[in-house]
Amino acid sequence: MISRNFKNVLVVSTGFLSLFTAYGGLQSLQSSLNAAQGMGVASLSVIYAGIIISSMFLPPIMIKNLGCKWTIVVGMVCYVSYSFGNLYPGWYTLIPTSFILGLGGSPLWSAKCTYLTISGNMQAAKDNKKGADVVNHYFGIFFFIFQSSAVWGNLMSSLIFGQDTNISDIPEDVLSTCGAFDCGLSINTSSSNSTSSRPAQRLVWTLLGCYIGNFTNYVTCALGIHFVGYVMMCFGAANSLCSFLFGRIARYTGRAALFFFAGATNLACIITLLLWRPHPDQLPVFFVLPALWGMADAIWQTQTNALYGILFPRDKEAAFANYRMWESLGFVIAFAYSTFLCLEYKLYIVLAVLVITMITYPIVEYYEYRNPTQPIEQAIYENPKNKAEEAGIVSQTWM
Repeated sequence: MISRNFKNVLVVSTGFLSLFTAYGGLQSLQSSLNAAQGMGVASLSVIYAGIIISSMFLPPIMIKNLGCKWTIVVGMVCYVSYSFGNLYPGWYTLIPTSFILGLGGSPLWSAKCTYLTISGNMQAAKDNKKGADVVNHYFGIFFFIFQSSAVWGNLMSSLIFGQDTNISDIPEDVLSTCGAFDCGLSINTSSSNSTSSRPAQRLVWTLLGCYIGNFTNYVTCALGIHFVGYVMMCFGAANSLCSFLFGRIARYTGRAALFFFAGATNLACIITLLLWRPHPDQLPVFFVLPALWGMADAIWQTQTNALYGILFPRDKEAAFANYRMWESLGFVIAFAYSTFLCLEYKLYIVLAVLVITMITYPIVEYYEYRNPTQPIEQAIYENPKNKAEEAGIVSQTWM
């Protein structure tokens, strides 16, 4: 029979699937959909700035007082507000709702990671299994379901924007600027030839109605905005399937082997993007690259989250909040330089960060090997103050 913990993981995963079907597709289109005065990129920057601020103090406070479940609910409400802000996009609607989303983002993800970690350790204790293996499996299940949101959200965006009658073939003078040498050059073309212009407002409203109920530059430039969704679907599908796969095989390969495999895959993709000059005739390449990137991202997501749960069993809330803060800081920095750096230099920055990561990560594994972190037994109670002391179980977090 399916355990109660596993059922809870499925419920949380399905909730994130529904939420990020809307947000994920909307996020991937911001730089194209709200390109005027850099408003889309600015809204994304505000989101991650909000996450950085909230990461400093909100997650532990909210989780301790509301518990993981209600913290997740409050965080989801903050995400939905961003979709409403995009109904009538402007500086006075996008920026406030972006900040609200950011404030709810860190508690939401910290609560989710804490919930999965405790559930995995609880189930491992019941089944007499290694906690790290069950936690890995639960994170694999979560990201398998969650990452499929990219498929459904981007499918809607592509099908809806594909109805735009202004979409036509891209002229050669525009194609000549695509690829790593793209520096945000604006080329004046007639409306009939401008494939990266904003779609008709009625189509935007249709998409957002459905939602409420770096590579994209290559796609928008060479294929048009209506192809962004299809390409991101490929990324999401590969990410989803590989999350489940790597969550299962991590117990046999170990996380270090998977991390280095992901690093090698990302390295190959970055080199390809530096050398590749995208053209509509090379359509398969537009789908192979995001599939490979999605496969690597599946490893980074599942294994990094599981690693944090293993390294910080007594400080899960603060650890996951810290993880989300630094991740968000990386996004803010990337968005900050995205408007004035050519893609070539952006790729060099990503390459440098990847190399630094693969040099410093083994240090973490070495210290963990020399001084293994001792796991603690976790318990789930509807009331955090009831029988924890009597049972002699360490229960730090209210589920």
